[in-house]
Amino acid sequence: MKFKRIFAIVMDSVGCGYDPTSRNYGDEGANTIKHISEATNGISLPTLESFGYGNLTSIKGVKPNASPKAFYGKMLEASVGKDTLTGHCEFMGVLTTEPLKTFTDTGFPKELIDELEKETGHKIIGNCAASGTEIIKELGEEHLKTKAMIVYTSADSVLQIACHEEAFGLQELYRCCEIAREICMKPEWKVGRIIARPFVGTNKDNFVRTPNRHDYALSPAHKTTLDYLKENNYSVISIGKINDIYNGCGITESHKSVSNHNGMEILKECTAKDFTGICYINLVDFDALYGHRRNPEGYKQALEEFDKDLSGILPLLKDDDLLLITADHGNDPTWTGTDHTREYVPVFAYNKNLLNGKDLGLRKSFADLGQTINENFNLTPQPIGVSFLNDLK
Repeated sequence: MKFKRIFAIVMDSVGCGYDPTSRNYGDEGANTIKHISEATNGISLPTLESFGYGNLTSIKGVKPNASPKAFYGKMLEASVGKDTLTGHCEFMGVLTTEPLKTFTDTGFPKELIDELEKETGHKIIGNCAASGTEIIKELGEEHLKTKAMIVYTSADSVLQIACHEEAFGLQELYRCCEIAREICMKPEWKVGRIIARPFVGTNKDNFVRTPNRHDYALSPAHKTTLDYLKENNYSVISIGKINDIYNGCGITESHKSVSNHNGMEILKECTAKDFTGICYINLVDFDALYGHRRNPEGYKQALEEFDKDLSGILPLLKDDDLLLITADHGNDPTWTGTDHTREYVPVFAYNKNLLNGKDLGLRKSFADLGQTINENFNLTPQPIGVSFLNDLK
């Protein structure tokens, strides 16, 4: 075992340029980090610049670094798709070869909606592809009057249910989502995630979503690196929506977060814990608050906040700690539509004693991340992915 603790940070949606498959998704030309920097007249990321971020793609305000503190590279997604579930599953050794069911263009079939109404006891409104913030503005007042559930989807493989946290009840919303998850296990309706989207407010002008979102994901198709860690009595500490993404599989300790900054504060607390294994965090604000809402300025501010938070983490890392940073897909806020974008993602590996960072090159799968963790802890190798552990010297 080379490292006792590994801290893995997923900058949700912070892609770094279109890849050879992007044309298949209508994303040839997308580049999340580059276009944010250009749209906002430059971005200041001194910590990530010191890691070599400017070596991966052109970023206005972030210079290339000839002597980076971290090992750096880009990863190509081998799976079909460009969503959270496929990206995270691939990180930990599960390849997705068939696209998950989507209902973006048509809404959900009448048979599904009828069954969901019958089993939950609630009427349904919406049933279309929509922005989560816009649909509660449009239908939130009707929901308050009728208690009908707002059901919608997106370009992802998701069925989302939005209900008023106080008037409808948070536990009732969760109950209905559990029913939806069971219904959507049928092959013809098998979406990747059911997402509870609670909101509060009194009218369309002040409705706002709360942090009590809950995802009901499909379990990974086979054992992940997280499962192998847990089976071998290593710690797997999740922060943010990691526990939901993996449907709890392989997790030994879970912490909710209400924002990127809060998540990084929890991670900071975890650096004080004596454990052997991994601490794994997803920072969803980049994606949910700024990428999908096509807000480059907000995205920039979130990235600069993260960079500052990251600078406060580095001094807390021990000699036998490894920090891994990556992303699960792109979400270029200057691109058309409101969907994720298929892109390369960055990968950084940092240890305070590895002073001369090098180029890890172009990795052919996100699974290289999990395979590196597997090798470090002497676990069963995954069927995909090439470890870069031995490059870290």
